Amino acid sequence: MLPLDSLMTSLADEGIRVATLGMARGIPDPRAVVRLARLLRRWRPDVLHAHMVHANLLARMSRLLVRTPVLISTIHNQDEGGQWRYVAYRLTDRLSDATTTVSLVAVDEAVRRRAVPRGRIRLVPNGIVLGDHHPDAGLRDGVRAELGLADRFVWLAVGRLTEAKAYPDLIDAFRRVFAADPRAHLLIAGEGPLQEDIQAAIDAAELTAEVRLLGRRSDVPALMQAADGFVMSSAWEGLPMVLLEASASSLPIVATDVGGSRDAIVEGRSGHITPPGDPAALADAMLAVMAMPADARLAMGEAAREHVAAFEMESVVNAWQDLYGRLLTDARR
Repeated sequence: MLPLDSLMTSLADEGIRVATLGMARGIPDPRAVVRLARLLRRWRPDVLHAHMVHANLLARMSRLLVRTPVLISTIHNQDEGGQWRYVAYRLTDRLSDATTTVSLVAVDEAVRRRAVPRGRIRLVPNGIVLGDHHPDAGLRDGVRAELGLADRFVWLAVGRLTEAKAYPDLIDAFRRVFAADPRAHLLIAGEGPLQEDIQAAIDAAELTAEVRLLGRRSDVPALMQAADGFVMSSAWEGLPMVLLEASASSLPIVATDVGGSRDAIVEGRSGHITPPGDPAALADAMLAVMAMPADARLAMGEAAREHVAAFEMESVVNAWQDLYGRLLTDARR
């Protein structure tokens, strides 16, 4: 929908056809429906698969101009926004052949707010390649030495520096953690529009030496090897890939109860789930993990990896292929 960024360019480098509808962020543009229809007439895909609310509604409206055999809409978030969005979903539901979500809580919320009938929505979670996240002691030692982490207990957070991630809550929670246990260190990997505000919050809390903003990183799996625990303070989410990746990296996790957190974490076994917007509860859970004996903490990490095996990429890909195939068969009938 937006102008191409570096990720889209890298897809093109792999031989994947990429196009843009030339829209500007936050500005509705009805011309995008016409542009999408032209693209569909040229490419003639078997399946049009849209993700997230704006793309879902745009894809559905394109069906008024051009017929695509199968259209699938995927809802990522537990909360898609204002009620008008759910009304729009409901009014355009029949323009989509299937609606999917990435988490159980998103299924329930979409049905509760009447975006789609229960019988027309299904769960297909995000997937992860477990083999990309094998524990590696040598890699861990190398990254920790590079970052000068010594014997610190390292918490890692990964995600764009945006309102959704609620980093001010995380800084507040970590302030409490560090006051109780000075071994604590926090690494935040990601970039975004709130970087200056978040750095200012770190400075105001006098945590400049204990909290580091690493910027955008291409080595997140290596950072996860270097960490001792993973923390997520988000105010809202879909099914966070970082929780699956942290679990696959055998990290104990502390995360807020948003989106698919309860799909990714088994409370008390692979980590802890706390209410969103509650830095004190987040800090208490982080301190509880730090207070665990080393062998118990390692067992929590192993339980996380065992649990996330259900999200193995091959099984998720198979689920999508099966859904595409069945819907195409129905369309051809």
